[in-house]
Amino acid sequence: MAHPRELTYDGLAPAELAARLRARSCLVLPRVTSTLDIVHELAEESAPAGTVVLAEEQVAGRGRQGRRWHSPPGTGIWLGYLMRPTNEPASGVVALRVGLAVAAAVGDLGARAALKWPNDVVLENRKLSGILCEARFAGGRGWIAIGVGLNVHGPLPPEVGDRGIALDQVIGGVTRVEVLERLVPRLHALSSAPALSSDECAEYGARDWLAGKELRQPVAGRAIGVDTDGALLVATGRGRKRVVAGSVDPA
Repeated sequence: MAHPRELTYDGLAPAELAARLRARSCLVLPRVTSTLDIVHELAEESAPAGTVVLAEEQVAGRGRQGRRWHSPPGTGIWLGYLMRPTNEPASGVVALRVGLAVAAAVGDLGARAALKWPNDVVLENRKLSGILCEARFAGGRGWIAIGVGLNVHGPLPPEVGDRGIALDQVIGGVTRVEVLERLVPRLHALSSAPALSSDECAEYGARDWLAGKELRQPVAGRAIGVDTDGALLVATGRGRKRVVAGSVDPA
């Protein structure tokens, strides 16, 4: 049983939570800037691969291109995860793999999620989860800090409610620990291959929210999938284009 003053996560002490998640180390913090910052700090201190950081609240949670991720206390999963791949994967590959893991985890609970390139998990055409991966490599060695923000408990605030969704709006009574029990073991099993396999590409294709949609940005054309390097493929009037970064704006 946890000591009365020991920080818990939905009633579980960190050691008990680590056992439930099959994690070598699990750090639970009440309030952080971003869980990614904590993962980088722990990585520099030689923390093992598979280290999990969970925060009740992020005050500077970040998304792509400097956007802020809304992370109020107790409402969602604000997760940082340390990956130490033997080789540095191609840009974008890890984020797509994490997206597949998130979609599979909520699928186990009964929700059919889709993936919006490059880093969003979509449920009922609204954003459920965002993923951000930050790699630090030198001399062929290093780590990847994986950040996952996932809305579990609604209602969401008005400024994001029209484009976001919480998991309990679809699966009544779902808990954060139930999601983590299905997600974190999948993160432990992530491939460190430098490119997506044909099976991973097929799995992504089956969940591709953009497939067949006309785009205005980052390239005008029709989205037709992703390649093994994690790039978005767009059919344009001048042939197929590969997009490796940028914000997507459907027409």
